[in-house]
Amino acid sequence: MADRLIAVDWGTTNRRIFEMADGAVVSVTRDVGGVAASPDFEREIAALRHRFGSGVPLLLTGMIGSTIGWREVPYVALPGSITDLAAGTLRVDARTLISPGLCDRGDRSDVMRGEEVLVLGALGAGLMPADALACQPGTHSKWVQLSGGRIIGFASAMTGELFALLTRHGTLAPTLREAADCDAAFRAGVVEGAGRDLPRSLFGVRARAVLGDAEAVRSGRSYLSGLLIGAEVAGRLAETDAAIVHLIAGGDLAQFYGAAIALLGRHVAAVDAEAAFASGAWALWEQLR
Repeated sequence: MADRLIAVDWGTTNRRIFEMADGAVVSVTRDVGGVAASPDFEREIAALRHRFGSGVPLLLTGMIGSTIGWREVPYVALPGSITDLAAGTLRVDARTLISPGLCDRGDRSDVMRGEEVLVLGALGAGLMPADALACQPGTHSKWVQLSGGRIIGFASAMTGELFALLTRHGTLAPTLREAADCDAAFRAGVVEGAGRDLPRSLFGVRARAVLGDAEAVRSGRSYLSGLLIGAEVAGRLAETDAAIVHLIAGGDLAQFYGAAIALLGRHVAAVDAEAAFASGAWALWEQLR
């Protein structure tokens, strides 16, 4: 009989449910049932049990273990490995486990929940080396430094959240009509954002629209995306001499961040996010069983 596991990457706005057997992914389900949707967690867990079987273990990662999740699980302090995560995992019952996140209690405090499973999973799957720099774009992007196979540091950026706020509210929003593309306007934004005078650069988006620059209005979202991502990428690259950034992403984010990283002078190694999570979740489960 196959050794089964249901691993859930339970984020703030989205959720991914991995059905696994003997370490291999059987199915992946994606939905918008993140913790910010204020779900009835007991009901959600019962629904997973009903769907996959009452005896199948559940490994829950991400924001489900935060203060806005189901059960708060204390962070594990850096440095972090799969073994460290296993030691900090909460056993809700014999079939339900919630992994911890990682925290940095240094001069610039930082926290993450869920991303550590992907990074360590990518390492375990051979998708990146034991000494590496990884980037996971998102609502709160994470830049993670690995050394000797352990996470020794990371930095978070609210780039995705800023983009959402600026395009939905405030004085810029009415001028940002077209969808963002990885085009010339985006690349121009990256270069401008790399100067890291972000407050002034952002007002420039409004000024060009007020002065009747039709092209600036048409490409406003692309340029804004470039500004924010350029500022983020430039800030992180200034802190490291790593020649390669291992980009754990897919879709538009992979395209945008990959272009920005390359434009600012570093090489990009693409890492499959789903493969990374599956590897990390199974490795954690093997430590816990």
